Amino acid sequence: MRSDQAPEIRVFSVSQAGNRLDRFLAGACPDLSRSQIQKLIESGYITVNAHPQRQALKLKTGDAVRITIPPPEPVLLVPENIPLRAVYEDPDVVIIDKPAGLTVHPAPGHVQHTLVNALLNRYPDLEVFGSSLRPGIVHRLDKDTSGLIVVARNEKTRQYLINQFKLRQVKKGYLVLVRGRLAPERGAIEAPVGRDPSNRKRMAVVSSGREARTTYRVIKYVDGYTYLEAQIETGRTHQIRVHFAAIGHPVAGDTVYGMRNPLLKRQFLHAYHLELRLPSDGRVHVFSCDLPPDLEGVLKTLRVTNK
Repeated sequence: MRSDQAPEIRVFSVSQAGNRLDRFLAGACPDLSRSQIQKLIESGYITVNAHPQRQALKLKTGDAVRITIPPPEPVLLVPENIPLRAVYEDPDVVIIDKPAGLTVHPAPGHVQHTLVNALLNRYPDLEVFGSSLRPGIVHRLDKDTSGLIVVARNEKTRQYLINQFKLRQVKKGYLVLVRGRLAPERGAIEAPVGRDPSNRKRMAVVSSGREARTTYRVIKYVDGYTYLEAQIETGRTHQIRVHFAAIGHPVAGDTVYGMRNPLLKRQFLHAYHLELRLPSDGRVHVFSCDLPPDLEGVLKTLRVTNK
């Protein structure tokens, strides 16, 4: 699969002297990691006053900093024989019960062994649009989150589903185990989610973030944890994990927003419920899938306490 993208050009004028080039760029381009900036400098893609420079260069007022970000290397999507369980399929859509540990789509540094590779093997007629590395993908689940994900098998259906997500007509329910006794037993968390300014690989509740709302219902309390159902009315990255961590009840087993758990090898988060309209008849259909054995086993080891 070819990438026909042109390089991205960014130009900045330095307004205050004394900052190192790499530190200036870290502030000016928060979407780029420090290692990405370092590689661009070393490769000559970053110039100051039209000349390549070292990262420790002290900038002066009025310096012109130019960044050329080359397009990603072309990636060939290769079908792979990875087992998948489909809970529903028709000529337009397929709904997969994604196992934990499977990344949804290829990304830089991880171009194989994804759900997309598995889909291309199982559904050779899946339309690949242009240079997209996400054929049919209209929403996603984290690598270590299991559960239901809907995939479009053609472009017309992809647009049909995208429109439903945009209008917030798709209902998604999750089974979650969080640390501590969460009260009240029903509630909503409304807090904007965006990139963590201190760690660009994480998300956080930040005033500059995008609107996010999560509702929940406690199912039962178990040995210092709360087992609950959560629904997201917005689809922000890591939304459930960030929201519950923000109120002091991180998802069990979440090592990014919480801590390790001896009972779990991944976060206790399962997308068990999906409700959406299908293009075949325009009617709302409801799909569900059981809690996987690894998470079911954790619940069985915990003692139920009184609500």
